[in-house]
Amino acid sequence: MARKRERGFPAAPEPLPLPVVDNHTHLDVIAAVLPQDVPVPTVAEHLARAAAAGVDRVVQVGSDLPAIDWTDALLRGADAARVLGAVAIHPNEAVLHAGVREVGPDGLEPDPAAHHEVSLDDALARVAEVARANPRVRAIGETGMDLFRTGPRGEIAQREAFRAHVALAKELGLALQIHDRDAHAQVIDVLLADGAPERTVFHCYSGDEEMARLAASHGWYLSFAGPVTYPKNEHLRAALRAVPLGQVLVETDAPFLPPHPYRGQPNAPYVAAHTVRAMAGVLGRPLDEVCSAVSATSVQVYGSFDGPA
Repeated sequence: MARKRERGFPAAPEPLPLPVVDNHTHLDVIAAVLPQDVPVPTVAEHLARAAAAGVDRVVQVGSDLPAIDWTDALLRGADAARVLGAVAIHPNEAVLHAGVREVGPDGLEPDPAAHHEVSLDDALARVAEVARANPRVRAIGETGMDLFRTGPRGEIAQREAFRAHVALAKELGLALQIHDRDAHAQVIDVLLADGAPERTVFHCYSGDEEMARLAASHGWYLSFAGPVTYPKNEHLRAALRAVPLGQVLVETDAPFLPPHPYRGQPNAPYVAAHTVRAMAGVLGRPLDEVCSAVSATSVQVYGSFDGPA
């Protein structure tokens, strides 16, 4: 009998033996995906629930202009002690800022909002402004390419924006978080042609084992989310096994992509505990060893969560 789909958040996990970092989450978006009858947690409540599960730090990602401003404010507020930030113009946002209105392979009509009236150059300038001014912004992202949702004109805009983000991350000495959907070859081409930042992370890694080995050979990091647990995604589990543990990160991409068996439910940072436990099983390594390595690598990529810089 099929499992009844729940409407609220996934079940609370058993707490991890050592704390880890959810290195990619969208706290500002979670409320928007909740059913009306599910109470909306505050940021403080999200962070407390995550800490109780062993996910004691998060990287909040602002990847459109409103989210960048929200992230900037969060990192300056009372809840910032366990939060670092990443800011960028998402590749699908870049298309709209560039004035491109074309239907991609997803078949969806473009749906621009008021903030897309800002030019792509001005939107990128806002990313740079926030990244320079806020010492708790430690990454440029998520940026990259998404050929599932755009056509040829949009691809040109995405590449332009991606290259600008790569250059900014290198200029400021920040990590780079990459969004790569149906664009593996194109993303890698930009990284190799322009030179990747020293700390480059493939957020929600979606490639195969061969690509994982290539990424690892260049010193890039792979961040795994809920899809690594989906039964049909053996290619992701093979990729996870193919790279050194010291180049592996974990994320939720909340409120999206919760792990099996919670697909269809809203995600949140505490759910990373489910994913990292599954990852340890895939690797056949002790859970405390995997937690320790993921935590150390997170600090290596993003720096300490203590203090302003």
